[in-house]
Amino acid sequence: MNMNRRFHPPTADDAALLLVDHQIGLFTGVRDITVSELKHNVTCLTKAASRLGLPIVVTTTAADSMWGPLVPELRAVLPEGLQVIDRSTVNAWNDERVRRAVEATGRRKLIIAGVSLEVCAAFPAITATAAGYDVYVAVDASGTFSAVKRETGLLRLQQAGVIVSDYATLAVEMLADNAHPAAADVYADLDMPFATLVGQLAAAGSQ
Repeated sequence: MNMNRRFHPPTADDAALLLVDHQIGLFTGVRDITVSELKHNVTCLTKAASRLGLPIVVTTTAADSMWGPLVPELRAVLPEGLQVIDRSTVNAWNDERVRRAVEATGRRKLIIAGVSLEVCAAFPAITATAAGYDVYVAVDASGTFSAVKRETGLLRLQQAGVIVSDYATLAVEMLADNAHPAAADVYADLDMPFATLVGQLAAAGSQ
């Protein structure tokens, strides 16, 4: 991304979501975030993205052998009928089916999450950035196998001009206006405990 040009944040009308390799086998090695938190975050991101109308592309690597299927929590919240693209390439962007699926959305802003962060999220993020997309990586909806991998992955993403963020901030940025008819549902999808508490306090105060 050319950081000298004016920043245009992602919106529900111009962004798509790419989820890479949130598979059972890979989750067993995640060490930079708890598995339960990672499952929570990626499912919340997916629900909010779906609520906002984002096209969603999902891909796995060697699901029938090496890394196993998607974690069931994620599978359960994917839009009905969505087909998961299983591939062999390390870089998801190098699989023509994945690239075409993203291109078919017509969106030029791409939110990516993947396991592992420094490979499954970073490789397609860097390649898509070079192809002219504005790319954002949801760090807490991604995971990896050590602190070093996380740190070096983040550095490489930033060096390539990819914007790193957390899942809730990206969703709220796309929501843009708390007067949006779907705002309450989006916040519920994000499942942020402090937001729930604030809502309860506000409701109590109005009584």
